[in-house]
Amino acid sequence: MNALDMLKLDHQTVKGILDQLEDTTERATKKRTELFAKLKEELTAHETIEEEIFYPALLEHEEAREIVNEAYEEHQLVDYVLEDMSELSPDDEAWTAKLSVVKENILHHIEEEEGEMFKRARQAFDKAELEELAVQMEERKQALHAE
Repeated sequence: MNALDMLKLDHQTVKGILDQLEDTTERATKKRTELFAKLKEELTAHETIEEEIFYPALLEHEEAREIVNEAYEEHQLVDYVLEDMSELSPDDEAWTAKLSVVKENILHHIEEEEGEMFKRARQAFDKAELEELAVQMEERKQALHAE
């Protein structure tokens, strides 16, 4: 597996959780709470491997700088809204509205990553480098899940 395939799998996992959350009603507070915790755990691990390993490697290539810097900002925005959600009850209308904003931002982020950013990564790294990044990312991800 290479780094791009690994990130795509994470994206699929996050999209699935978001879809499940969106299918819940404000009365399903227990299910929302469980899914929200799972979403935060997956996003935290995903963001960490991107920000500690993938993005810094890609930043070494001038042609990727702008899109990587934008991705860091998108992470911050989503984290901010998730933190707001954490302070609300899942049956609050504001929580539901924030979920829509989070989903919209995450889907936009994924689209940009899998499009332009991955295109630039394929230009910047050879097959062996992408595989090595995946090894580093997987090790870090396993350590995060063990914490």
